[in-house]
Amino acid sequence: MKILVCDPVSAKGIALLQQRPEFEVVVLPKRLSEEELLPVVKDAVAMLVRSETKVTRKVIEAAPNLRVVGRAGVGIDNVDVPAATERGVVVMNTPGGNTVSTAELSFTMILSLARKVPQAYASMRTGEWDRKRFQGIELSGKTLGILGLGRIGGEVARRAIAFGMRVLAYDPFLTEERARALGIELIGDQDDLYRNADFIAIHMTLTDQTRGMLNAAAFAKMKPKVFIVNCARGEMIVESDLIAALDSGKVAAAALDVFNTEPLPQDHPFRKHPGITLTPHLGASTQEAQEKCGIEVAEVIAGYLLTGEVRNAVNLPYLDAKTYEQVRPYLTLGEKLGKLLAQLSTAQADRLHITYGGKAQELPNIDPVTRAILLGYLSRASVKDLNNVNVRSIASTLGLTVEEKRSSEPVTFNEWLHVQVFRDFEKVASAGGTFFGSPDNPRIVRVFSQPTEIVPAGVVLMLRNKDRPGIVGYLGGLMGRHNINIASMSLSRDTAGGRALTVLNLDSVPPPQLLEEIEKDPDISDVKVVQL
Repeated sequence: MKILVCDPVSAKGIALLQQRPEFEVVVLPKRLSEEELLPVVKDAVAMLVRSETKVTRKVIEAAPNLRVVGRAGVGIDNVDVPAATERGVVVMNTPGGNTVSTAELSFTMILSLARKVPQAYASMRTGEWDRKRFQGIELSGKTLGILGLGRIGGEVARRAIAFGMRVLAYDPFLTEERARALGIELIGDQDDLYRNADFIAIHMTLTDQTRGMLNAAAFAKMKPKVFIVNCARGEMIVESDLIAALDSGKVAAAALDVFNTEPLPQDHPFRKHPGITLTPHLGASTQEAQEKCGIEVAEVIAGYLLTGEVRNAVNLPYLDAKTYEQVRPYLTLGEKLGKLLAQLSTAQADRLHITYGGKAQELPNIDPVTRAILLGYLSRASVKDLNNVNVRSIASTLGLTVEEKRSSEPVTFNEWLHVQVFRDFEKVASAGGTFFGSPDNPRIVRVFSQPTEIVPAGVVLMLRNKDRPGIVGYLGGLMGRHNINIASMSLSRDTAGGRALTVLNLDSVPPPQLLEEIEKDPDISDVKVVQL
């Protein structure tokens, strides 16, 4: 079995693979482009990569024997996971391998900004001795705001507390109980963190919601002379807005390890800006981190190829074939229910209660379905390495308790999956789903205990309205004027003339102007756009 080692990894990891006679290990001498990879991967069974090599759909399609891609590291941005899943290729990563190294680099950046170490070093190299120009500040007594308190953010928080800093954290999926255990203050509003933090460190995962989150509007809300540290993903900062904030003095200085374009172009304005400290994506670049990741990725690849063992897979639960076929339809329904509730919940949850009813309570293994629900629910959380394998432990780390119940009580539907979200014993959201006609036709049929019918895909507009004549025509007219097509619609009311729940599956995301127009109607409330 041919294993391609496409990027530099620990020699110990490569040796683990080479000592197995079943494997032919080919170490590529340099990183290859997509076109250069195509002829090389045609007979590969496994690919071992870091962040440099791009495992694209084209590469995957050129490798008919490919069974597994192992990523020595956490992020899988460089692997086309949907394409791999379609082709039956397992994608595995090494969660936790670079947690400490990235956290230490982030805190090194904080110290460097506080004491102007890079600038002072550069002046000494030119023969200067200017102590006054490099007067710094002490971290003790200052406030660090952390955006995203996953594994890395938690490690940064521990180091900051040891230096006597007050630590604030914004993470929609972290409970107050967990925050207290870490000795930090949980902030429910990003703007509050911006207003109070002297230093801001980014440790969120890159999503549609976090892309460009540090922009001109965000900088305007921050304290004057704030310090910015980014060792997560470069795309979270609007680079031109950061330069403007530095030039205006709003941001005192910034330390960046990641960028929108990597390698950073030689003529990029960051390179010459005196207020920015730069490093070339060194988050995982320690001897210990590389060794851990290299050994771990070799072990998971070998385990899968030799015994079928699946560890740290981002696209495959550990199931035998027969059970997988039984639970497969529920995996899709469960993940959609989780995604819906994550977008409907206005409070940080501390408990999910999942009920399996009808034929669902007869499933031989409900754990994969629960994991699918959690994956959907936590998909918007600041967790870089979230997958089917570690989703339960991550939920526990975030302070989220999961309760599962097989119910034999009579239900309206043949199959019944119901999820309730609680915060401090108060139910904040709930949704239930089933199948119409076949297991490949899921529907969400309860939201907040009110009947509905939602196709769990694409863009969904939900709202509550007074049950009045003409409401359907009114909404349809608004959609038509804004060129938004309605795929399906569901309405249900509590009583005639009372309150109704209206749900529309749309072909595209409604523009802000349309939503503003809907919200102006005094008979309409709780307008929500959900993407499933």
